[in-house]
Amino acid sequence: MQKSISKYLTKNTEAAPLAVFRILFGVMMLLSIIRFWSNGWIQKLYLEPDFHFTYYGFSWVQPLGNFTYVIFGICALAALGIALGYRYKWSVLLFFLSFTYIELMDKTTYLNHYYFISCLAFLMLFLEGGAYFSLDSYRRKQTFTHIPKWNIDSIKLLLGIVYFYAGLAKLNSDWLLRAMPLKIWLPSKYDLPLLGNLMQQEWVHYSFSWFGAIYDLSIPFLLLYKPTRKLGFVLVVIFHVLTRVLFPIGMFPYIMIVSALIFFDAGFHQKIIHFLRKSFRLKTLATTERVSKMSSKPALMAVGVFFVIQLLLPWRYLAYPGELFWTEEGYRFSWRVMLMEKAGYAQFKVVDEQTGKNFYVDNSDFLTPFQEKQMSTQPDFILEYAQYLAAHFSAQGHKNLAVYVESYVALNGRLSQPFIDPNVNLLDEPRSFKPKTFILPFDDTIQGL
Repeated sequence: MQKSISKYLTKNTEAAPLAVFRILFGVMMLLSIIRFWSNGWIQKLYLEPDFHFTYYGFSWVQPLGNFTYVIFGICALAALGIALGYRYKWSVLLFFLSFTYIELMDKTTYLNHYYFISCLAFLMLFLEGGAYFSLDSYRRKQTFTHIPKWNIDSIKLLLGIVYFYAGLAKLNSDWLLRAMPLKIWLPSKYDLPLLGNLMQQEWVHYSFSWFGAIYDLSIPFLLLYKPTRKLGFVLVVIFHVLTRVLFPIGMFPYIMIVSALIFFDAGFHQKIIHFLRKSFRLKTLATTERVSKMSSKPALMAVGVFFVIQLLLPWRYLAYPGELFWTEEGYRFSWRVMLMEKAGYAQFKVVDEQTGKNFYVDNSDFLTPFQEKQMSTQPDFILEYAQYLAAHFSAQGHKNLAVYVESYVALNGRLSQPFIDPNVNLLDEPRSFKPKTFILPFDDTIQGL
């Protein structure tokens, strides 16, 4: 076993697929940041709110006022550097740090594909993305046609994990047997040309649910197996274009489409590079084959630990009691994509425990509508917000405070039910990774993973 691993780690392969992946990744990230900036979302999501929900352990990560634009600017320049292959390692490091900082600034904006980008950028730190067809190669007047095979295989593995775990997550009774939440979402697309009437049909809701699960579980294998690779890529394009038409999830579908190209052989990527070289009239440099120094033990250990975490982290929900979709403990960072439709109501009461006097909080005084929507259905948001309210009113001179919440949540088309124990003073509940005992039990059962 050890000999087989050692032998695999010494194998080299052509660098063209990684070079094309680097270029497309950088371009997609640059366009994403430009899009985010031009839509005014930096101002709306990070500068306008008075309060930001933070990840446990990262409360120090906050928007920096107008300097937040500088972080986005650094991220955009780093993405351009990645695409051009200019000082590749530094560009990837700057991109990873700036993008992850942006992602951590407000938990309200959490999306699986933001997490995917951070994971991919971290992985790229250890890959030889600047070895071939890059400004780095032009700077040193030499390009390297070969890199360690594990460089390309590691990207394939990460993509396979994302898809396969997303498929496993769909193997639940709400998704397969109730077609939820697609049965809620798809009818709202009645105004789509050609598709609008179709989206009203129940059989379509079930078909999309089952196809989505089968697609996610099978697509890594279809892409890996050469005879089915073209079919797999066609399915990738159809799936993600349809997803983009039906749901407002930004650049993610395009990112997944171009990422899937990594599965094609080097000849295909050489054609892309030849096209780019011809289009931009780029010189062909002297080439040499190389065995990468990045196959060092520290790099390999870092990549190994990274993948162990990726394989194990999605299963942490098993350590928590209760229904995952209800408590959401262990839900994030596990490739559970678009599985829930939640609607909630949360009314906070601030009590002076000494006098018994109390008053109710108008959430709109502190939160944007988007923040309030996210807060009302997620226990860790509710807890953090309660603690923020206590700090705010304590600063105004209120003493002996306790904060309670009356909350109701509807999950995947069910009737709403009480969510948080209204008799628990949320200030007695510390933020931690421990199970949140103040969450009331879910009165139904969702079978599956």
